[in-house]
Amino acid sequence: MSLIQELKRRNVFRVGVLYLVAAWLLMQFTDVLSSLMPVPEFAGSLVIMLLMLGFFPVLIFSWVYEMTPDGLKREVDIDRSQSVTPDTGKKINTLIIVLLVLAIAGLVADRLIPEASVTDELAVVDAAAEVTPVTDDQSIAVLPFADLSQGQDQQYFTDGLSEELLNLLVRVDDLRVASRTSSFAYRGSTLGIPEISKALNVGHVLEGSVRKDGDRIRITAQLIEAGTDRHLWSENFDRELVDIFAIQDEIANAIVDALTGKLGMGGNKVVTVEAATENLDAYEMYLAARELFIKRQDLPESIRLFRKAIELDPNFARAWEGLAAVETVADDWLAFDGIDHGKSAKEAAEKALLLNPELSMPLAVLGSLASDVDLDMVSAMDYLNRSLEKDPKNTTAWLWLGLRLYANGFLDESIAALQQCLELDPGYDNCKQHMALVYLQKGETEIALKLHNETLEHNFNSISTDFVSTYVRTGHRYLALNIADGKLARVGAPLIEWIRAIENPNADNSAGYARLKDWERQAGNGVNLWPLPSLFLTFHAYEEMATNPRDAVYEAWHPDAEEFRRTPYFKKVIRESGVYEYWQARGFPPQCKAVGEDDFECGRP
Repeated sequence: MSLIQELKRRNVFRVGVLYLVAAWLLMQFTDVLSSLMPVPEFAGSLVIMLLMLGFFPVLIFSWVYEMTPDGLKREVDIDRSQSVTPDTGKKINTLIIVLLVLAIAGLVADRLIPEASVTDELAVVDAAAEVTPVTDDQSIAVLPFADLSQGQDQQYFTDGLSEELLNLLVRVDDLRVASRTSSFAYRGSTLGIPEISKALNVGHVLEGSVRKDGDRIRITAQLIEAGTDRHLWSENFDRELVDIFAIQDEIANAIVDALTGKLGMGGNKVVTVEAATENLDAYEMYLAARELFIKRQDLPESIRLFRKAIELDPNFARAWEGLAAVETVADDWLAFDGIDHGKSAKEAAEKALLLNPELSMPLAVLGSLASDVDLDMVSAMDYLNRSLEKDPKNTTAWLWLGLRLYANGFLDESIAALQQCLELDPGYDNCKQHMALVYLQKGETEIALKLHNETLEHNFNSISTDFVSTYVRTGHRYLALNIADGKLARVGAPLIEWIRAIENPNADNSAGYARLKDWERQAGNGVNLWPLPSLFLTFHAYEEMATNPRDAVYEAWHPDAEEFRRTPYFKKVIRESGVYEYWQARGFPPQCKAVGEDDFECGRP
């Protein structure tokens, strides 16, 4: 008998097929299980490796042994005339057919049955991506104008022109204008106008170019009907670069006229532009400084340019406003430099309001400073609400309001404010990241991770270490370590001690914490561990948290803070951060209640 015939007689081929079908089903089961449980990422690869290693031993086993009515016996010990391998083969065939039917049924179900959302709120988060929007004809997106100058060095100027036109069009009645961040995301895109307009859900697109040569400027602008890619209006503007605001006024009104003639929107609306400054050099420096601030890039240079613009025109209110904004975020984005950025921000904001009391951003700056410097939450919330009264489309004010709402424990209201920010500007990743944090605090981890991961995928250069413990517990140890290291921005910090403490919460982690504190002392120059505030929750360093109520209050509702909320240090943080005074003024959040005349207690949000 040939080897092939003997393999068939001993059912080796059948056992091999049965093993492969069963292995495939096991891999599908592992995949489903890993999506429902917090198993490590390598679990699937481990199962595949074990199944591969087991294949040949199973074949050898089926060659050496045979199943008989008396149990498992070695094949060489069985009389061939008494062998039941044909019956065993039929049973194996039946089992293979059953497993194949199960496999086919699973494939059909996977293709035909839609995935259910984990929660209603997650469905809301996904809705924008899942539903094909109906194009809004009474809407427009202003794409960033192309820089055609010989030196290709006027991008900030062309971006400033595009944004100013966008801001002017916002004033037109019944016209919806896509946000700057959303529109500018298509800079240099190879997509056509129909595809871009569909993504932005707008009926019209304004695009153009700027060519600057000395004191001369040529601006080309085109208004395009998105659905048909048809030009509704196009014009070249060749001007002396004397009054850029008059040029902006001229272009904006030409666009409004074109839209009015086509769609009848805006009525007899005339857009008027107020000159921010008569000094063109100051204006160009302002544009360059603002671009750096928006991108959160080279903030020291942004501050320098704003100050230079102010030197050239001390009455340039928007330059004072920009300086106030960048100085407000400087402490969070820059390494310790010994400069009192809070004081500079306050002085700039007050000067901007003195020059133009109708500005919104300086009020938002004063609100941020009231909470973070003066620890006065009552004043902070008042400033932020007044800022939004001045400009309901100030997305940064919505962001800062959302931050203070969750610091005060009003998590649902915080989500509403951050959602408003994202409705105005879907590309504002800072708003999305903080919304992710609020969902984490509410215990809705899957929604939180979905939103937070999206900001990481967009290469957003802010990092929330509040997710470190969650990533560790869901098997993403090295991602957690990289996030912590990126936030601290310091080489050599023994952050692995934090990761180990998260992995071993019941162990004595005091030595790891001591090692981190030793590094902090040796680093000097104002360097500390406070960029990682949730680290103190992991090590139960509650006394340390109470030394910095400004930052600690933002950790008060973290999932890891349940024990912290039962300590006197929690109450100290709430009182000294100004939160308790705010509660007394407007009432307690849902998870807290008054105890006696001057005390309180809080549970899980």
